Amino acid sequence: MEKVRILKRFEPRKENLLSLLHALQRSNPQNYLEEEDLKLAANYLSLPLSFVSSVATFYSMFSLKPRGKYIIRICESPPCHLVGAESIIDTVSNFLGIKVGETTPDGLFTLELSSCLGVCGVAPAMMVNEEVYGNLTPEKVRSVLNDLRRGK
Repeated sequence: MEKVRILKRFEPRKENLLSLLHALQRSNPQNYLEEEDLKLAANYLSLPLSFVSSVATFYSMFSLKPRGKYIIRICESPPCHLVGAESIIDTVSNFLGIKVGETTPDGLFTLELSSCLGVCGVAPAMMVNEEVYGNLTPEKVRSVLNDLRRGK
């Protein structure tokens, strides 16, 4: 069983909770934590389920509902906002035909916002899964999304 192998990669200590939840979420093709994942983590780490659930809902990098293969997070911090984050949000939304918090019908993309990506020097910015893209323009955004659709 895949999830048991994931658990065994971590020592059963409370400080491993975030890493364990990330690993469980990555193992799900729909990029989210199922109730079973939360229960597994709670039992394995000897933590109350309510604590594990509160951690999973506090951090925006975790989701309790299915998401796309590519999770697009657009930074809406003040520096990004000042240099055009709103037009980047509009470009992604219009290009994919979804609103913030939604997933494309083909399950490929989910659009989310982030309060900060920590890359103010290249604002406006977005992160797709673990890759950061900065100095964005609507044209650059469309190019990135087209490349992802083609599997590049």
